[in-house]
Amino acid sequence: MAGELVAVGRVGRARGVRGEVFVEPWTDAAEERFTTGAVLSTRDAPLTVEAASLASGKLVVRFAGIGDRSAADALRGTELFVPAGERPALGDPDEFYDSDLVGLAAHTPDGAALGPVTEVVHAAGASYLVLRIDGQDRLVPFVRAVVPHVDVAAGTVTVDPPPGLFEL
Repeated sequence: MAGELVAVGRVGRARGVRGEVFVEPWTDAAEERFTTGAVLSTRDAPLTVEAASLASGKLVVRFAGIGDRSAADALRGTELFVPAGERPALGDPDEFYDSDLVGLAAHTPDGAALGPVTEVVHAAGASYLVLRIDGQDRLVPFVRAVVPHVDVAAGTVTVDPPPGLFEL
């Protein structure tokens, strides 16, 4: 995980004429992540938060050196990253960052390989691991009864599929 970056948001449209932009936060701790002075990596050059506020429930950020609407418009679509090690520690051993789950090798309790976790989907109040099995994406409910063990350090996840889960 050393040196690994994780996405924490994406720049949206410009707001006003002074270089402010709307930011779509991809973090539960936006008020901590987008504080004055915070440095966020991008695919190009880092951006430093000069100011952040809420407008109608949306995050508005002004980055240092971005002083007008044209410069703000040029940032639209830019993804914002932080080092994975800067994420807050999770207090519950049964909680995981989605980015830590993607790439884990899934196997059954008896050791049979299933495939990698390619994505984590949150829908309808539930979470699902997307496994790539035999070239097809399969949704696996991310609940203890189906996913009894996750070992991020070892790069594995155990999936105990109920009968019919992978059959269509």
